[in-house]
Amino acid sequence: MLFICYPKCSTCQKALKWLDENKIPFEFRDIKEDRPTRGELVAWHAKSDLPLKRFFNTSGRLYRAGGLADRLPEMTEAGQFNLLSSDGMMVKRPILIGDDFVLVGFREEEWAEKLLYV
Repeated sequence: MLFICYPKCSTCQKALKWLDENKIPFEFRDIKEDRPTRGELVAWHAKSDLPLKRFFNTSGRLYRAGGLADRLPEMTEAGQFNLLSSDGMMVKRPILIGDDFVLVGFREEEWAEKLLYV
């Protein structure tokens, strides 16, 4: 599995600790240093069954400064993917990508259901 996070993010740190405590192997990727490509985001979105808005870091500085709460609903999907791929800090994190799933944001119950109770 691929674990994508921003190491300074407290939620990402909680998710990392949870993965380690549960002995779940993963490959680590820093979202700021190695941001997701447009192609990756398109593939992850398709695999996730989530609305595209869930991939946006809505509490982030870039989202708020860009007035995206108002702009996003009027943007095309292509425009949204372009925006997400322009800066890793625009993307909600952590993201955990498995063979047949994508988890966006850390919700312990959701992660446990997907990874522990298989």
